Amino acid sequence: MRIIIIDDDPLVCQSLKTIIEAGSKQGSGEEIEVITMGENGEEAVAFYEKERPDIILLDIRMDKMDGLEAGKVILEKDPEAKILYLTTFLDGDYIVEALRIGAKGYLMKSGYESIVTALYAIQEGQRVFGDEIIEKIPGMIKQEKTKTIPELTKREMDLVERVAEGMNNKEIAEELFLSEGTVRNYLSVILEKLQLRDRTQLAIFYYKNQ
Repeated sequence: MRIIIIDDDPLVCQSLKTIIEAGSKQGSGEEIEVITMGENGEEAVAFYEKERPDIILLDIRMDKMDGLEAGKVILEKDPEAKILYLTTFLDGDYIVEALRIGAKGYLMKSGYESIVTALYAIQEGQRVFGDEIIEKIPGMIKQEKTKTIPELTKREMDLVERVAEGMNNKEIAEELFLSEGTVRNYLSVILEKLQLRDRTQLAIFYYKNQ
């Protein structure tokens, strides 16, 4: 697995490189190689375009361009990019924005011992959020008010509710007596209507607005 580390503190970059590469060698999973490191969001964008890593590990507050803006630029150019935020800031606005742009994970630097496990999970298609983040999300959802909510039909809301409950397309199709293709079409229309990226953001939308 090839990864890039971007943090405005060179010592943090080097420490993370050591922890990650040593940790992957000790485990039974694929070996992880840190192919390059940078100090700001502009370097994150440039290095990602040049190297196309499996995962990019990003800090948030950095000079020139912050990690959230860099992540947005990267994902606009490559929607399949896998971004893991690693920061010291347990800020609700940061977490919401990371989710909104499509990041695969958000961890606190204090949880460095879980970074290798998180990288493997993200590589396998999972999303990873630290315990502190998971505890904070319900409160953020209650506090944040949506200014304008596009109107959804009853059928569309039925689908959204089931996505929020964790059902996959097959399960939704069986419960609502639809074909899986119809469910996929409905979800595509709903995501476009709400200007959301994926099922995770759709579930957050549901709990935020019920």
